[in-house]
Amino acid sequence: MREAVVTSGGDRMRWVELPGEEPCRVYVHGLGGVSGMFVEAASHPLLTGRRSLLVDLLGFGVSDRPLDFDYSLESHAGALAGLLRAADVRGAEVIAHSMGGAVALVLAERYPDLVSRLVLVDANLDPITPAKGAPGSGGIAGYGSEAEFLATGWDSLRATVGETWWSTMKTGGPEALYRSAVGLTRGSEPVMRDLLRDLRIPRTYLVPEGDPYFRGGDALVAAGVGVVAVSDCGHNIMLDNVDGFARATADALEK
Repeated sequence: MREAVVTSGGDRMRWVELPGEEPCRVYVHGLGGVSGMFVEAASHPLLTGRRSLLVDLLGFGVSDRPLDFDYSLESHAGALAGLLRAADVRGAEVIAHSMGGAVALVLAERYPDLVSRLVLVDANLDPITPAKGAPGSGGIAGYGSEAEFLATGWDSLRATVGETWWSTMKTGGPEALYRSAVGLTRGSEPVMRDLLRDLRIPRTYLVPEGDPYFRGGDALVAAGVGVVAVSDCGHNIMLDNVDGFARATADALEK
């Protein structure tokens, strides 16, 4: 495990690094996730051989959980940029899931020297209306305040999010989870979908086949985004269908 200071307060992000050739690949998890969600996929024969960083975002996994950090998409992207510079990474191929994809889009737009390609794994592209009791980030952000979430929301999450998500979520900080959810539901400026459309680097969006919530695919394709449906999976494509994820990602990175 490696680490780098990424804030002026001395907070550290940590990652696991797999050796290999450049350009480097960077794997970024989603809300309440951890870098370990990509271990099997990054070790797949179709994806090995490249230097690869499996990153824990600030507030999650084994990275620090500062309480004076706002955990907005922009702040997450800035911290990730600090990690990449510390690791001497430029022109990375970034593979990012869910909220991590939203962070990666901001990273690519604000720090263009750091990103050469994007593979977004069922990433958030649009703002979400917070609503207490709703699934995912909208439900977490739907609490009236951070204090209310800390008092009642954190303890109730296990029953509502399921054991798989809870297994990684519980390793992060509750403040980081709530603030990240608020930032994700708010979205970036410009919004993530517009960033994806306007970027001028190779970019691919992986979506579960038949996903009823995915929209705007034709417009993304018209803007030069590769949209690839992966079968036999849900939102966690890299966990549900490792072979399908590896094939789709390898194809995207070879174009």
